[in-house]
Amino acid sequence: MKENTIKKIWADGGVVVNGWLAIPSSFSAEVMAHQGFDSLVVDLQHGAVDYQAAVSLLQAICTTPVIPMARVPWNDPAVLMKILDAGAFGVVCPMVNNAEQAEALVRACKYPPRGYRSCGPIRAKYSCGADYLDHADNNTLVIPQIETAQALDNLDRILEVPGIDAVYVGPSDLAIALGSHARSGQDDAVVLTARKKVAETCERHSKFAGIHTPSAEAAFRAVEEGYRFVTIASDERFLAAKASSEVSFIRNAMRQR
Repeated sequence: MKENTIKKIWADGGVVVNGWLAIPSSFSAEVMAHQGFDSLVVDLQHGAVDYQAAVSLLQAICTTPVIPMARVPWNDPAVLMKILDAGAFGVVCPMVNNAEQAEALVRACKYPPRGYRSCGPIRAKYSCGADYLDHADNNTLVIPQIETAQALDNLDRILEVPGIDAVYVGPSDLAIALGSHARSGQDDAVVLTARKKVAETCERHSKFAGIHTPSAEAAFRAVEEGYRFVTIASDERFLAAKASSEVSFIRNAMRQR
């Protein structure tokens, strides 16, 4: 089976630089895959991506060594199994609030006897390797999102669930859950304290903390906090930011003529 280089980066003490795909275009996914990211997550929760588009995005990523992953819409076994069968090397799952939900997530992603994932890796047996069934459980990353006060309270127990590799902070939902604003409140003291708790708890359990950030600068600050999986914005945000910057420049330049 193709090596999951995310696990190697972590084993070597490194940080995974992750990209995010919200646009349902195989070409934009292919462009993103050539920009130097270690991994790319196809977003089926808030992105404009359905299953059919997700398959084409995974195919585009596989033109490079970048590791393809997916964020599922919910902790739904049917969706989890189907996107893994499509060739995702790991899943990010929103709103996992306790150990029982984390256990359900793991069981849906692992074959018997650890779990109850159904056998049918329709695309994975081609994209990941003919020996996929022999190695999938060890290579597939299971990453619940920590984005509520309840999840913070249960973080130790979530990380104790066998098969959980890392957790991923959803900063907007976490800020809302802690009484702050989704965007402007992410630097509030209560949110920063929660972020620190996630990183420190992951380190104590020898697991890995991930987080979504709006920029490279913010991602680097997260690395300094102890995060080992950092996402920088998304394809949609990169497109909007660059287009806005260029249009603003030319309009300002013309006004100054």
